[in-house]
Amino acid sequence: MIHADQVDGITIHVGVVPQNIWRNLTPPAPDNTILLGLRPFLAEREGLKVVIEVGIGDRWENKWRDIYHLGGGPRLEESLAACGVAPEQVTHVLASHCHFDHIGAVVCERAGKLLPRFPAARHLAPAAEIERARHPDHARAASYRWQDLEAVENAGLLEAFDSAGCAQGRELLPDLWAHTLGGHSEGVSLFTLGSCGVGQAAEGRETAIFWADVVPTTHHIQPPYIMAYDIDVVRSFEVRSEWLARAAAGAWTGLFYHDPIHAFGRLGRDGKRYEVQPLLGDASEVGRGRAGEEV
Repeated sequence: MIHADQVDGITIHVGVVPQNIWRNLTPPAPDNTILLGLRPFLAEREGLKVVIEVGIGDRWENKWRDIYHLGGGPRLEESLAACGVAPEQVTHVLASHCHFDHIGAVVCERAGKLLPRFPAARHLAPAAEIERARHPDHARAASYRWQDLEAVENAGLLEAFDSAGCAQGRELLPDLWAHTLGGHSEGVSLFTLGSCGVGQAAEGRETAIFWADVVPTTHHIQPPYIMAYDIDVVRSFEVRSEWLARAAAGAWTGLFYHDPIHAFGRLGRDGKRYEVQPLLGDASEVGRGRAGEEV
């Protein structure tokens, strides 16, 4: 499932990465924006239908559609239908954090009212992120839009999780673990899918990792390639260094939310640098996998 937007290239690649390097990786448009994906993933297992990240949604005024060049991909319902899934069949919706480009599609507008797009689903999000969205009185307030989550909360479908301090993460569902880490935002979390939370998967099944905005695209797999959006750059570097090393050591399959071309890629290492082997073709492939199996 892929939508597309464009954001300022400097905010995505700023830091110690010179512009003449990142421009070669992701050539910008004349207005200095670069193409990004907005790619929800569907994981299915034993009666569970889990959407990891729902995308930006369609409730945006023309001003914001123009700024972010919105409208370049199929609607979420269309992508789910291609997988044979109706919104009413989704059992869980997971959010790595609550920035608007990751949770905007949790609601839809019907007769002037905001309603949950997935009326039977438990919506799980990091506790710190829910609070940041609820009380937008901080430096990153513009990244949150509480009205989306409020409609889900009012329907009794919003649940908070927090795995901070849990060395192995927190198992939200069988073989699906959350790891609350911080850096990009206060409560940003990674999700690992496999027969164990971290490390090598057992019984020949591989581990997959949903990178969220910790590693937004395949161009961000070197630890110093940190976005300007990150609120704690030092923490981001620590988190990225640790988890990229784990992923490369285990040859994990990475799920890249913002990469406009590659949904999946296997992590590895070539000397001091990380490398990623793209899997399943290009953006035309639907981001779909079964938890605990090869994706």
